Amino acid sequence: MPNSSQDGVAIEFRDVRFRVGNGLEVLRGVTLQVERGETMILLGRSGSGKTTLLKLVNALHVPSEGEILVDGKATAKWDPIALRRGIGYVIQEAGLFPHFTVARNIGLVPRMLGWPDEKIAARVNELLEVVGLEKGMAERYPNELSGGQRQRVGVARALAADPPILLMDEPFGALDAITRDELQREFQDLQKRLQKTIVFVTHDLREAMLLGSQIALLENGQLVTQLAPAEFRESNDPRVQRYLRAFQDNFTPTDGDAR
Repeated sequence: MPNSSQDGVAIEFRDVRFRVGNGLEVLRGVTLQVERGETMILLGRSGSGKTTLLKLVNALHVPSEGEILVDGKATAKWDPIALRRGIGYVIQEAGLFPHFTVARNIGLVPRMLGWPDEKIAARVNELLEVVGLEKGMAERYPNELSGGQRQRVGVARALAADPPILLMDEPFGALDAITRDELQREFQDLQKRLQKTIVFVTHDLREAMLLGSQIALLENGQLVTQLAPAEFRESNDPRVQRYLRAFQDNFTPTDGDAR
């Protein structure tokens, strides 16, 4: 499974191209490195290639050209099951199994790995506390939870087997503004404690500034630039400036944004 060491490059894209069946090129020669322990934001409008890039990491997609390396090993050479067991995956709307309780949803991967029941139960209780949920929620079903609670369960499920890498595809995008803000702040605190390698997809500039240690801006399947949030805000690249202008009316920097 992927390495948990905090040194070096965890994920690397080398001149990655991806085409769909009709020949349309979704990604066009993306080269990008994600250091261990950092939160890399993939920022861009809908259709820019963000989610496709994310799915290449855990081999849900296969590149048409180029390669993706996880811990220095091309995804094509990984056993897909072994690769995915070292990667947590969080999507919008959580993607929970509706007929499973919260406990069964969180314990799904540990159970597949053959953990004993007592260890799974202890891990479920631990993670409920980590994501700010009461232990009594363990026996509830997803339809008995609020949207914010379901997302918390989704994060807990992704963390269950303690993977060193997390892939997050607009995990807070469907939530109301107040709940989204709460979960963003909690995510910041969680990452400070756990120091996971995170690739996080969003089209929201404020979210990118708040949560990212690096921001990779994508446009039309190409990497425009990769910068720290403070550098991104000061960039003279016209494509970055265009993105900044689009958000300037509703973007107010906070202390957390200036990292």
